[in-house]
Amino acid sequence: MQRIEAKWLAELLEGRNAKGIAVETARLIRTGKIPVGARLPALRELAFFLGISPATLSGAWAELRRQKVISGRGRNGTLITGKTIGKAPARTGRMGHYTSDALDLSFAVPDPALLPDLTEALRTAAQSASLNSYQRSRIEPALEEALRARWPYGYEALLATNGGYNAVYATVHALVQPGDLVACEEPTAIRLLDIIEDAGAKIIPVACDDHGPLPASLSEALSLKPVLFVYQPRTHSVTGRHVTPERLGTLGELLSSSNVLILEDDGLGDISAYPSQSLGSRFPERVIHVQSFSKTYGPDLRLAVMSAPDEIVEKVQSYRLFSAGWTSRLLQNVAASLLSSERTAREVDMAREVYKQRRTALIDALEKHGIEAFRGDGLCIWLEVPSEAYAMVTLAAHKIAVLPGAKCFLDGGGFIRIGTSMLDRKYDEVSHAIALASRSPGQLL
Repeated sequence: MQRIEAKWLAELLEGRNAKGIAVETARLIRTGKIPVGARLPALRELAFFLGISPATLSGAWAELRRQKVISGRGRNGTLITGKTIGKAPARTGRMGHYTSDALDLSFAVPDPALLPDLTEALRTAAQSASLNSYQRSRIEPALEEALRARWPYGYEALLATNGGYNAVYATVHALVQPGDLVACEEPTAIRLLDIIEDAGAKIIPVACDDHGPLPASLSEALSLKPVLFVYQPRTHSVTGRHVTPERLGTLGELLSSSNVLILEDDGLGDISAYPSQSLGSRFPERVIHVQSFSKTYGPDLRLAVMSAPDEIVEKVQSYRLFSAGWTSRLLQNVAASLLSSERTAREVDMAREVYKQRRTALIDALEKHGIEAFRGDGLCIWLEVPSEAYAMVTLAAHKIAVLPGAKCFLDGGGFIRIGTSMLDRKYDEVSHAIALASRSPGQLL
């Protein structure tokens, strides 16, 4: 049985926190650098070469053990089983599965009852002359025409993709090389972290406050020369915050002294209460702006549009030839019809208002328990808690599921995200459970 040398493994691992070590070790196993069946070095020996505490390394091994990547315990090392090693996202791939009687508030997704009716748009789209063509076109003319006046800046080229994360995935894999540094807002959407890590890049977290990425944190990240900066310029899908115009201007000043590419992920689209905005008007030569239509018109539309310089769009489109060479023209023309419909616009306005009412109802109920939550925007509430683990267990005991905040950080936590978009009742019951979950462990009522 092969035994992995501690010094050799330590030289390959760049991370020095439990989550980073777990992700990097899993990648080494997946790529074959660490063979299945090998034995990892003794915990204390490897911790010594890494310059970290055995407790930190133990946390990394515990995570891999939960994923069934490794097995065994003790001073003599741990065996690589590799049973679940594969191309699965580290965070998104381990979302919970709950019983039918649980109240699942772990997702911040649109309510199907509030999505626009697609019947007429489908009928119109089915009559398109370009339907069922194998031509690898970037975007349908009708969709580009519908977007031109409402796009936040004068773009050079547009590309339709199979959803927002498909656009981000293709962009990151087309432009980022393994080992590159990528600056990314934190906290952020778990799939953004999964996508960047899957490309083999090292993430530099950029801390945020209620107004967006902190200038000092971005400045520090830029000093490390990342190739890409990723952030959400509109309503944040995790925290409900939005980047204020003033903060966007400050970020632009910092980015003017750098040549880093800028990837903007507008995942909520027009469900956001705020107007679309972008740094593209200032840096059109290096901004990639992605707007998804899933939250606005429905997830099965599987559609987003990205703008970027022609050279970047061509690189992304070339990468997509490994899989889907183009995005469904039928769905593109459905979106074009919806974007041009006054009736659909009214339906979207109504949905936005209902989401606000549901979010506000839970926040008001929480305030009766002395809990103040940020009155942001979007489909969820982001709440700080004394103990994330205690909060998750307490809510589970009340048959309520939420998203653990740790998934949205590289190495952080102490938060929970509560989906409010589907919550149209039980505000008192849910707020009471959250109040219990927000107490310090052991604190009595």
